[in-house]
Amino acid sequence: MRNVIFIGMPAVGKSTVGVVAAKRLGYEFIDTDLLIQKQENKLLREIIAEEGVDGFLKIENRVNAEVTAEHAVIAPGGSVVYCEDAMEHFKKIGTIVYLQASFDTIRSRLKNAEKRGVTLREGQTLQDLYNERVILFEKYADITVCEDGIDLEETIEKVLNALEKR
Repeated sequence: MRNVIFIGMPAVGKSTVGVVAAKRLGYEFIDTDLLIQKQENKLLREIIAEEGVDGFLKIENRVNAEVTAEHAVIAPGGSVVYCEDAMEHFKKIGTIVYLQASFDTIRSRLKNAEKRGVTLREGQTLQDLYNERVILFEKYADITVCEDGIDLEETIEKVLNALEKR
């Protein structure tokens, strides 16, 4: 297994689960939102405010498509599923794990979408975004792990068990 890439809505724990999974696997951990911020020298919400959603997605696509890693757990932002080049790249370099959670779970975890750097278009609700992205998450996922009703440690165990079976 070369790399593990986590996809899912904001607040599913891509980074949190990713860091622990990387430690348990002996892998490097890469948060691509941090790569974007470093390359652009701005916070995600500043990039979105200045470039708009489409401009941000171009940057996100480029940065994610350029990730070179071996034996890494990669946690991109939730909007990466709109980035075709990035997702094709991730399919080639690793196993894509969809951390799935119901809308109610996401809504209860996500207190302020805007401060979090969530790419909502004008007039789009969190429910709209969830419905739109779930289709894409399911399209790209090699493995799906449902988090509803389980804690962090159980999520990590489910992920590692699923990866072992591949």
